[in-house]
Amino acid sequence: MRVYIIGNDGIILCREPPAAVNEGEIVVASNEELHAAQLSGKRLLALWNALPDVEKRKKVGDRDALIDQLWSAVEALPDPDQQSDTKPPSKQEAVVAMLQRSEGATVDEVASAMGWQRHTVRGLFSGTLKKKLGLT
Repeated sequence: MRVYIIGNDGIILCREPPAAVNEGEIVVASNEELHAAQLSGKRLLALWNALPDVEKRKKVGDRDALIDQLWSAVEALPDPDQQSDTKPPSKQEAVVAMLQRSEGATVDEVASAMGWQRHTVRGLFSGTLKKKLGLT
């Protein structure tokens, strides 16, 4: 179940309701709770305009419609856990992958691919790959 803490500095996603919240923060888990929350029009606009990929607003207009749209936009946000899984490979992992190819890789190929100098590549080969990781 997704639970959101609406604070002065934005919206935070939680897996379960927190034991306590700071002053000025509101915990909501549904559209109905968001409708029941005592949010000023100014705060609703600030929350809406802080969301990514939404058309910025200058006026609240229909309050209930804005709250419904805000809830839909918040529910569409990806989980932070899903974003952290797509970490790009480190430079070391990229070099190891180049070396594990069937044709391998030369010092010059690694240097140009990584943007390094030749002596940096040789240091990586002898120090990290051979001594620390035990790769030969």
